[in-house]
Amino acid sequence: MNKLACFHILNDYSGSPKVLKNILGGLLQRGVKIDLLTSCGGVLDELKTEKGITLSQYNFKFSENQFIYLIKFLFIQIYIFFFSFKYLFAKKIVFYINTIMPVGAAFAGRIMCKKVVYHYHENTFKSTFYELLAKIMQMLATEIICVSDYQRSFLSRKHGVTVIPNALPDEFCKQFTPKAEKSFEQKTVLMLSSLKKYKGAVEFIELAQRLPQYNFELVINDTDENIQTFLERNNIKKTENLKIYERQDNVVKFYQRAALVLNLSDKNLFVETFGMTALEAMTAGLPVIVPTVGGIAELVKNDINGYKIDVCELEEIEIQIDEILSDHILYQKLSSNALKTAKEYDNKIAVDKILQIIEKK
Repeated sequence: MNKLACFHILNDYSGSPKVLKNILGGLLQRGVKIDLLTSCGGVLDELKTEKGITLSQYNFKFSENQFIYLIKFLFIQIYIFFFSFKYLFAKKIVFYINTIMPVGAAFAGRIMCKKVVYHYHENTFKSTFYELLAKIMQMLATEIICVSDYQRSFLSRKHGVTVIPNALPDEFCKQFTPKAEKSFEQKTVLMLSSLKKYKGAVEFIELAQRLPQYNFELVINDTDENIQTFLERNNIKKTENLKIYERQDNVVKFYQRAALVLNLSDKNLFVETFGMTALEAMTAGLPVIVPTVGGIAELVKNDINGYKIDVCELEEIEIQIDEILSDHILYQKLSSNALKTAKEYDNKIAVDKILQIIEKK
C-alpha cells in the first residue's frame, strides 16, 4: 500500500476525531502516507505539521435545525464523492472512512474498485437516518472496524468485521502522574458532555445541587453562547459548587483536578459504543460511574474500578458519589484498578491491528 485516503465529516473535539488523530499519528510513524479530507476547526487541524500527511479541508458545522443540517450533509457528500475521484488512477490506495458519515467517499471508492475500510464509532439505532447509513456501510465496506463487542452485536453482517477497542495516544497518557491520595482530597466530580438531552447535562447539574459538599465541573463540547441559551431554556440556575466550561482543546487539566468522572448518557435515548471519557479518566487513575449498557459498560466492573448505574437511578448515583468520596480505602482500591484497566488498552497494539486490516489482501 502506497497511500491511505482518509475521510471524516465533522472535525471537532469529540471522541471520533480524537481517535482518528491518534490512529493517523501511529500510522504515520509506521511510514504510511496519508491524504485526509475533513472540516476545519477541530482536533484534526493539529495534524497539519506532521510529515507524510496532506490535509484538505472544507467548512462544515453541526446545526440544530435538522433541515439545514440535512442540506449541508448532502452537499458535503456530493463534494467528497467527486473529490474522491482524484484517486481514480491510483493503483495502491485504501479508502479509510472514519464514522459512518462520509458515505459519498465510500460510494466513490467502491465505484473505483478501491478497498474501503470503515472505522465504525456510532450507535446506529439512535435514529432511522443512522440505521440507513449503517446498512449502506455493510453493503459498501470491504472491512469494518468496531470499537466494542456491544456495537458489533447489532450488525447483520458477520464477515470482514473486527473489534478493536479505542486507545489513547502515548503523549496524552504521559501527562498524568496519578496519585490517589491527592485526587481523593480534591473532592471534584467531573463530566465531559454535550448539550444533547440524552447526554445527561441536566442530571449532572441536579447532582451538584444535591451534593453541595463536593465540587462539580462540567465541560460542554459547545460554545459559551449555546450553553447559556441551554441553561435559560431549561430554567437552570448554577450553584456555587458547580462550574461549567465551554469546548476545550485540552482536557488534561480537568482530569488532573478531578476525583471522580461520570457519564450520564440515557440508555433509553442513546447508548455509548465505547466511552473515551471513561478510558481517559482511568488513565488518570480516576474511578468512574457509567451506564449499565453499551461499549462503555465493557470497561467497568462494579466495585472494582467504578460502578454501572443508569441515569434514571439518580438517587443511587448520588449515594454512590458520596460513598466513593468519603471512603478513603474504597477510593484507593477503585483508583488502583482503574489504572490497571487503562493499561489494557494499549495504543501500539490497536494501531498495529488497524494497519493489518488496511494492508490485508
